[in-house]
Amino acid sequence: MTTQTLTPVASASKARAAIILIVATLIAIGLNAVIASLAHALGVSSAYGPLTVPAYASMTVLGVAAGWVGWVLIRRRARNPRRALTIVVPIVVVASFLPDVLLATLRFVPGTTSGAVLALALMHLVVAGVAIPAYVLASRGAPARRS
Repeated sequence: MTTQTLTPVASASKARAAIILIVATLIAIGLNAVIASLAHALGVSSAYGPLTVPAYASMTVLGVAAGWVGWVLIRRRARNPRRALTIVVPIVVVASFLPDVLLATLRFVPGTTSGAVLALALMHLVVAGVAIPAYVLASRGAPARRS
């Protein structure tokens, strides 16, 4: 059994990354609140579940966290992390719209309207637009690939 000790630099780097990701998550939640408010002002019911604070805030946290895990795994394991991320990130962002397309088509959530689905899709772009630069900042100075 081996134990791993963190150097002060590694601990500071992890703390810095955590702070960056927390701030990015809060910014994304705030921007998503603006989108939800605009959607409500334009006629989407304020009772529409996916556009309530608990729903979009929790999904924003989950999205940022899952994206970070993927980002770190690719940076550590890919032969060419920059190229891999250039390919994977757009694919993941586009794939994130699949639930919105299904929701628009199947309307499995009561009260679903085109405006509601558009708001949810915009929220995906907000999370990606805030998280990706945060991942870049948070991973600066961290090793890109382990041998």
